[in-house]
Amino acid sequence: MEYNKHIILKNGKECLLRNGRAEDGKAALDNFLATHEETDYLLTYRDENRFTVEQESEYLKQKMESEREIEIIAFVDGKIAGTAGIDSLGTAYKIKHRAEFGIAVSKEFWGLGIGLALMEACIECAKRAGYTQLELSVVAENERAIGMYHNAGFVEIGRNPKGFYSRISGYQELVMMALELGK
Repeated sequence: MEYNKHIILKNGKECLLRNGRAEDGKAALDNFLATHEETDYLLTYRDENRFTVEQESEYLKQKMESEREIEIIAFVDGKIAGTAGIDSLGTAYKIKHRAEFGIAVSKEFWGLGIGLALMEACIECAKRAGYTQLELSVVAENERAIGMYHNAGFVEIGRNPKGFYSRISGYQELVMMALELGK
């Protein structure tokens, strides 16, 4: 699946949203490591990453070639500002209509509209791929993200009070959300 769009950020700068490509592997991995150090709201810690640059490049290549999954990278001034993607829950008949959504934006780019643009891009791609439900989990304390998801139409479908165990704060409650895409 391909995606390519230029947007103007709240600070007036241009941002390119496009598929991650194999040649983005090193920069994408560096961004992953940085974003996973900047917030305690993401699934893993920086030191838990086991991907090499080659594996990240292959991952991006596979996403580029996929008809039902995608990894979108936001570039500002040639630098990766954030990433987001959709992943199929599986090919079994009972779940093939569902996809998961994940997003990470570098702290220096928070508040500029990149997260919103990446989310909207993933929603568009999920619809194009034929999914009828897009799902995510978000730490309950992450009120800004929850507000953005609610504004896009995501609804809460459940909570897991001990969904994450943070090295910093102990248990973190996860809010599970879903967006109905039609059909």
